[in-house]
Parts: sequence; structure tokens; C-alpha cells
Amino acid sequence: MTVTDSPTTTGGVLGQRLLRKEDPALLTGEAKFTADLAIPGALHLALVRSPHAHANITSIDTSAAAAMPGVVAVYTGADLMDAWGAPMPCAWPVTEDMKNPPHYPLATESAKYVGDGVAAVLATNDTAARDAVEAVDVTWEPLEAVVDLEDSLADRVVIHPDLGTNRSYTWDLKVEAEEGAVDRAFADAAFTVSERYVQQRLIPMAMEPRAVAAVPQPFGGDITLYSATQIPHILKVMSALTLGIPEHQVRVVAPAVGGGFGSKLNVYAEELLCMALARKHAVPVRWNETRSENAQATIQGRGQIQHIELAADADGKVVAMRVRLLADMGAYLQLVAPGIPLLGAFLYAGVYDLPQAYDFSCTAVFTTLTPTDAYRGAGRPEATYAIERAMDALAAEIGVDPLELRRRNYIQADAYPYTAFTGLVYDSANHPQGADIAADLADYAGVRQRQTSQNVNGATKRLGIGVSSYFEMCGLAPSRVLASLAYSAGGWEAATVRVLPTSKVQVVTGSTPHGQGHETAWSMIVAHKLGVSPDDVDVLHSDTAISPLGMDTYGSRSLPVGGVAVAMACDKVIDKAAQIAAHQLEADVADLDFAGGAFTVKGSPDRSMPLAAIAFEAFTAHNLPDGLEPNLEAQVSYDPPNFSWPFGTHMCVVEVDVETGDVEVLKYVAVDDCGVQVNPLIVEGQVHGGVIQGLAQALYEEAVYDSEGNLKTSTLAEYMVPAASDVPPVTMGHSVTPSPTNSLGVKGVGEAGTIGAAPAVINAIVDALSGLGVRDVPMPASPFTVWKVINEARAGGSSDATDAAGTEVGDHEGVTARTTVGGGGDESTANEENGSTS
Repeated sequence: MTVTDSPTTTGGVLGQRLLRKEDPALLTGEAKFTADLAIPGALHLALVRSPHAHANITSIDTSAAAAMPGVVAVYTGADLMDAWGAPMPCAWPVTEDMKNPPHYPLATESAKYVGDGVAAVLATNDTAARDAVEAVDVTWEPLEAVVDLEDSLADRVVIHPDLGTNRSYTWDLKVEAEEGAVDRAFADAAFTVSERYVQQRLIPMAMEPRAVAAVPQPFGGDITLYSATQIPHILKVMSALTLGIPEHQVRVVAPAVGGGFGSKLNVYAEELLCMALARKHAVPVRWNETRSENAQATIQGRGQIQHIELAADADGKVVAMRVRLLADMGAYLQLVAPGIPLLGAFLYAGVYDLPQAYDFSCTAVFTTLTPTDAYRGAGRPEATYAIERAMDALAAEIGVDPLELRRRNYIQADAYPYTAFTGLVYDSANHPQGADIAADLADYAGVRQRQTSQNVNGATKRLGIGVSSYFEMCGLAPSRVLASLAYSAGGWEAATVRVLPTSKVQVVTGSTPHGQGHETAWSMIVAHKLGVSPDDVDVLHSDTAISPLGMDTYGSRSLPVGGVAVAMACDKVIDKAAQIAAHQLEADVADLDFAGGAFTVKGSPDRSMPLAAIAFEAFTAHNLPDGLEPNLEAQVSYDPPNFSWPFGTHMCVVEVDVETGDVEVLKYVAVDDCGVQVNPLIVEGQVHGGVIQGLAQALYEEAVYDSEGNLKTSTLAEYMVPAASDVPPVTMGHSVTPSPTNSLGVKGVGEAGTIGAAPAVINAIVDALSGLGVRDVPMPASPFTVWKVINEARAGGSSDATDAAGTEVGDHEGVTARTTVGGGGDESTANEENGSTS
């Protein structure tokens, strides 16, 4: 049988810029988020949270709260200890000796961060519950907070006394062609650089705060959990284990979810408390997070101190690398937090042809701060930032243009598939091509020319351009590789494709969307494969009763794992349909062609049978081949043979006012390659959003704590999420290098923009100020921070404003100052052949 997919160019559906099917429901308010669900008789949960970053609980008096109107019950951590079958889960024990303190939904003896829950109030309405929280009388014995990573490493104050140390683990990856290769390379190098960078803590700030509703069945013990989560399938398994409930009695539903960025990739205390209390009271229990709770009790991202060293030969070829990370886990280990630095461990060499001379080590420590975990990019933005900043430092040391240095070190296109020094195989890429497209769109040569006249002594505004080339290891699969990294779950994904007797197609996917456009993209894949209209495809997801198999959405895995599973299920449907068509047409399967949604007999085009007719025949089962099951459907569980490897080059042009520290982004160019694009409109949306989040880390955002562990940026009045008026137009270009490891040739794209953006922006700022002696500008590069760096350089002091050992994490002066981001005119005009502007 010959199968011809719908064409991917003119006339085909794959590659078209179709509007998202999901949007009308969201725009009209028809979509229901967890907080919108009408649940009659539900009790409302509110938590008493610690006001101290580190304190012993001397006593908790709940009597006054319990007597308040509308209050049904008040529980302490000790009251609920018998509700837990196990502590809250950590699914990534990266080393055998990793220290993981038991973490329960409510603290019983001591609080370890501001926002740590210590008591739970149940009331008939949310207002009564929150009012009663204020009446719970907790007597505290404050202890010294630990907010600095290097202070934590010294074990001056041990946060979890039973562990005897603040170190959770040390994980090493050393690859040498022969013993001592790294040390010899550095000793013999013509050039070396040693850099220290800080990845500040970030608050994910999804548009929708978390929300939970647990609904028990009146008999039998079943319970349904509605949650604003990215991971209903994982949450089902983990909540069953934590609560000691048989898994088949747990159903998890993720209604419309307003963004996640990794913050909803977790098992949270509030989810478990709602389930436990709903079972205890035999009524529904719900909880809606406030924005301040979101800042304190939802995980935060990043939080690293990075030391990176590069050694290069006389031509600027990097010959060895050392990396030392200090990673902030916060007070406890969340679901996948220990593994986040490991995801970056394989990418500190970036897109460069590094020989077997690599020495990486990461030490993770506890602090008395909100726990950290995955945040958009999860380890890969951190790695890219370090190598791309270090490449600029090396270029300055050698005296060569940063883009030229990168070109000397890129892995060349003809080297792919490329086996890296780590043993991982990079599937496909063309870095020089992407860099050339980006340089053209950014007018790299023109900016360099303008710098010669603008960046002169006495100039108030200095021009800079920054480059960032990246690789992304995404898909979080195959499962065997995850096993080698001690990850507790697999990397597969499941899909079912069902052609209904009325010829409509139903898709059931285990990949759970929260803004990525799955319904549109999956419909397009099915249309491409089966020759139907995307409008005739219905995609079901996010409910473990409807989609019982799945590994959910994170790590840019939806399309290269979940989407490919859908395509493979379509192939199985076609194979089964071919048997029915051959039987009906009295032909051999080998003599059939399938194209445009119909089977024809080779050489006899008048003998044909459309898929719609086959689906009805499969439904009636009146005339099927012997032994063939009725109905036309297929299920696939797909475990990829490799990660997918999107890549790209970003460039940023800035102008820096040396008197005020104001940074104006004149132009931002993102050239990304995610293989075959199913829907370019969705791709551009993902890249654009990712770029803005990366730019936000570079210029605006930081979770600022004082020396006592109090979060000073707990609302959107203090935490500087950029508004639409703050962001520049993003000029987007692309190349298409199909992945050879899956049938669609696709790669992930959801995190690409975030990975490439921050180093491009900071490199541009440092480039603008390099003539003043500035070598580094810490993130976020607020006007105050930039002004401080400039004045330190002018005074002949350090040009690094980072004070990791200071009494306060972050600069308050930079919290409320906005950086100017704009541009227009010719600066936002795209090259029509390779790029577009949004």
C-alpha cells in the first residue's frame, strides 16, 4: 500500500497559519477555569501561613477561630498526620545519598519559609475562612533565616537539623578523553576566562493563580480533583500514593488552565489538603489562591550561582570547560527540583564543538525561602546564559568580535547527527545558517559601523548589540535516558485516534494543554494524515477518566512526543482501514493507494472507498475481514528514541543612557529552528511569549528577599512583570531543519524564546558599556543596577554589582524603576524572505 499524506506546502493543512480552535471559548468566557466551577455545598479552605522564614512552632490555639461564624473546622498539622500515607513527593532523587527532608502539607514542629502552611481552616465561604485564619493564635520561636546560598553551604545555620547539613546533593559530570585532560587544556591554553554569574530567583506569575476543588463521591470512596495543573496524570498517581488511596478511585481534571510556565508542574499541599479534608467531611472542599499566596507558596524558578571557566587555543577554539553550580532548592525538595540543574548540565557547551574536556559539578543547598522547581526552560536557560555570557567574555579577552568567535566554534551542519562528548546525539542543526539570518535581520554589520561614531568619549547614549546561540534538549524522553538520570517516571506519551461512524474524528491525548494550542495542532496533524478537515476533529484531554494514559505537558515535549503519538495512531488507523477497504474492494492491501482521505486500487481509480465509508463499515461490522475487530480506532504509547534538539540565534540591539542607566531595546531578533512547523502562527506565539519572559529576567524580574527571609516583591505592585507597553517588537526569522528521529520531523518550541533571550539582552548591554570598562551587568539590569555598574567602572572599582553575600538579595532601588523598551521605524522592519515582525 502506498500512503500519501496531505501535502505540507500549497494546498495542504500542515504548515498553514490556522487560527486556534481554543480561542473562541476563552475570548467569550465560555471556557471554565477551576475557580469558575459551580460546586454546590463546597467548603472553603484557607491556610494559616508562617510569617517567619525560620521558626519553631511553640503552640497553636485554634479555639477562637473555630468559634467564628461559618467556620466548620480548624486543623493543625498534627491533627492531620494520620491523613498522609507518605510525605509530599519528590520524583527525582538524583543521587543515592540525596538528602530529602520529609515534607508534609502542614508543618508540625517548625516553619521553614514565609508562607509555609501550619494550620487549615474550613468554612462555608471563602471570606469566613480567611477571616478565621487571622484568629488562629500561633506562638513562634523565631530562628535565624538562611537566604544566601554561600552562607547555606557553610552550614552556619542548619535548616533541617536531622540532616546535619544544608547540602542536599552534589552531582558531577566529568568527561575527559584521558585522565587530566581538563587540567592540561587549561594549563596549555592561549586564553582562559573565569566568570561568575547569578541566576536570580523568579516568580512564574501565571495569569491564573492556582485553584483546587476536591469532590468526593457519596459512596464507594471515589474522589474527583479539579486543579489548575499541568500534570493531571502525574498528579493522579502522586496524590493516590501520598494519601494512600487506590489509584483507580482518583480522577483528576484540569479545566481551562491560565498558563503554567512550570509552576503548575507540581504536587502542592493545597491539592492534598482539599482531597484529605473532602474525604474526612464527605463534602467538596475548594481553595482559590490569592496573588500574594501565589508569590509565596507556589514554587519559584532559577536561583543559582554559576562559575564557568573556558580555555581556548590561539585561534579562539574552545578546548576545555569547567562549571561549578550552587543551586537553591529553597526549604524543601519539590516534585522535580533536584533534576532541574541536571537538565542544563548537558548544555553548558552550548552549540559549540567541545572536545572531551568537560568538568561539571552541581551542589544543591536548602535555604529558608520558598521552594524552587521548574520554570520555563528549566535548567537550559541557566546553562545557555552561562556559556553565552562566557563566550562574550572570551571574545573580549582574545580581542575578536563575539559573533566571529561563535562561528569559529559552531558545530558544523555536516557533522550532524553529532555525538557530543556526553554521549548524547544531537539530531540536526545548522547554526551558521541561523546566525547568518539573525545577523541580516538585526543589521549586525550596520550596528557595528554605527558604534564607531556613537560610542565615543562623552557620549550620553551608547549603542550595543548582543548575540545568543542556543541548543535546547527537549521532550524529556526517552525513558531509558531518564532512568539513567534517576528520574522516577517515563518519557512516553499516549494518544488514541477514533474515526466515528459519522466520519468525524475523535482524538484522545495524554498531553495536557494550558495555552499551547494542542486542539488546533493535533487537529492539523490528523487532517494531514487522514485527509479530513481540521474542523471535523475533536481533541479530548486533561481528564484522567477520559484520557487515562498520559505523561502531560512540560519540557517542550507536547509536539515531539504527544503530537508524534497522534500521528502514529493515525498511521495505525490507516493500516486497519486498508484491510477493510481491500476486503470491500476485493483487492490486496499492497494494491491500494491512500491519499486525500480515500483508498483507490492502483491502476483502477474508479475503484475507491473513502475513509468515511470505511468508518461506517467498521461500526456496523456487517462485512469485515475474518478476525478483524469492529470500529476504526487505534491507540499508541510512544517513547521517543532521542530528545529533540531545537536551536537558534537571537540578537538584541540596545541603547544605554550612561547618566541614568536606562536601557532602551531598539530591536530584538529571534531566529529559531524547531524542525517542521505544524502551525507557524502558534510557533510565533510561543517564541514571542518566551522572548518576553527571557527579556523580563534580563531587565525586570527578581524575587527580592530581605535578610530575614521576607519576600519584598509579593504583589504585582512590586514584582515587575513587563506590561505590553514595556516590550519591543520581536522580529522573528526561522530555518527548518527537520528532526530525523520522528516521522513528522518536528521539535519543541515552547521554551526556545526564554532560553535565547536573557543572554542576548545582557550581552548587548555589556557590549554598549564595554568601552567604559564594564565586563558584566547582573540581572535584572534595572536602571539603578546599570547606573551603579557604570559608576563603579568609572571609579575603577568592580564592574559587577552582584553582592551574593550581602544582607539583602536584590536591590530595592531597582524594583520600581522601569526600563524603556521600544523601537519603531525601520528598526522593526523584517526581512520578508526569512522573518516576520510581531
